[in-house]
Amino acid sequence: MNADELLKRHLELVLEANKTTNITAIDSWGDGMKLHVEDSLVGLPELEAAPAGPFADIGSGAGYPGIPLAVMTGREALLVDSVKKKARLLESFVQELGLENVAVSDERIEDASRQFRGRFSAVTARALSKLSVLMELAQPLLAPGGHLICYKARMEEEELAHALSLQKRLGYRVKSDRTIDADDRIRRIIVLEKVGEPALKLPRHVGYAQKRPL
Repeated sequence: MNADELLKRHLELVLEANKTTNITAIDSWGDGMKLHVEDSLVGLPELEAAPAGPFADIGSGAGYPGIPLAVMTGREALLVDSVKKKARLLESFVQELGLENVAVSDERIEDASRQFRGRFSAVTARALSKLSVLMELAQPLLAPGGHLICYKARMEEEELAHALSLQKRLGYRVKSDRTIDADDRIRRIIVLEKVGEPALKLPRHVGYAQKRPL
């Protein structure tokens, strides 16, 4: 299958699986193409601009944006989702699509970062958590100079200001910030570059990033 066929087949598999397992709130082909496939590819230029090497997609869910990005770039990818049911489905999608460059981890992000510390040139995250939380979770996974690529919708200025205040403490700097307004949808792609090591030991205990945010 070519890239376009792979993207469509992936969506078919997601919609079919969703009939028996709740992995997405989207249940129509049109919405799936727009809100999953096309939305995942919004961040393609940012991944292509990241240093060469593998990337990790954290909180991968149904495989968005990780699978479309892996298909389009050919990069090695690790899809991380700690919900076992979703991870098993991701494995079945990857096998059905024949994606030899994609692997799946069912570990919590903090545990995966211990196993794969400093392994990735990029980390992607879509509809997962606040920007400051993503910065903390991704830091141990990134190689020096690696890029954290965050897909955000409408973001409060307070969330952005807090994240930016943590740049030095977490060893980041903003690389790029791009907003796309299409079909009444706002998508903002914020990229942070890992420029140093954090001022605290990471990862913290599982769940601390969300329960005890910095």
